[in-house]
Amino acid sequence: MRRVRYESAKGPLFLEVAPVPEPGPGELLVRCEAVGVTLPVVRKVSESAEPIPLGGELAGEVAAVGDGVTRFRAGDRVTGLCFGHGYADFALLHEAMASPVPDEASSVEAVALVRSGLVALGALEAARLERGEAVMVTAAASGVGHLAVQLARIRGAARVVGAVSDPAKADFVRALGADEVIAYGDDRWGEPVDCVLDAVGGELLTPAIAALAPGGRLVAYSSGGGTIQAYDLLVGARSVIGFQMARIARGQPELYELWRQELWRLFGDGLVRPAVHAEFALEDAAKAHEAIESRANLGKVVLRP
Repeated sequence: MRRVRYESAKGPLFLEVAPVPEPGPGELLVRCEAVGVTLPVVRKVSESAEPIPLGGELAGEVAAVGDGVTRFRAGDRVTGLCFGHGYADFALLHEAMASPVPDEASSVEAVALVRSGLVALGALEAARLERGEAVMVTAAASGVGHLAVQLARIRGAARVVGAVSDPAKADFVRALGADEVIAYGDDRWGEPVDCVLDAVGGELLTPAIAALAPGGRLVAYSSGGGTIQAYDLLVGARSVIGFQMARIARGQPELYELWRQELWRLFGDGLVRPAVHAEFALEDAAKAHEAIESRANLGKVVLRP
């Protein structure tokens, strides 16, 4: 089979021929039809001292199952998060991280919806959003952000603000249901909001905290790091909440499954529309990473093995 790999930090991505892996206990061997490209993986390629397996969301058909697998069999269509080599023709997916793909959804739609949608939904839950509140979503045109904008509206937000790196993304974000769109470099970010869902981190944390109304909550789910001054929280009794999807998946599988079912229901009802920026061939994985690094994407970036 073909697999994408690299040999050193910031080194070029290249295709290699590798043996098809054998599923171990509790694992599914999936014939990959779509693989989602995520910012954390792109960052690790640039920042990790040692090469890492290129994993992430994937969707496809189960080719074989390992010992102890009870929920799936060969021929089933699944999506889930791969922690090993996912940029490949075949990949291993642990049964606990897999969910079925309904007949009405394509593999590309599954990759664009499920993992990113779970993060968006989980961030909203962590923010304790109440009906009638105002929400700001940073990276609002990203794979997670564009779903968070839609889900915030569905969950009763009275005002949804999208924050983007480029004003050219404004029309896309407004079409998702945002009432306002601001650019990171704007001098003023409009009226305060009750919640900020932040996927950017870094230097953006300071203005994001400043955008909160008294008692407001910022949910940080970015891999971008950053520093927050305690005084900025004390003024107005603001708070910051860290959110990590893997912790929910491992520690609260019932909640994880409940959120997955909610996403598929909303998709089936036509209330949530996953957007795909572009689809790249496996050999063009470097171009897919460039689309993420340049912040050019409007929605999800997908590899098609």
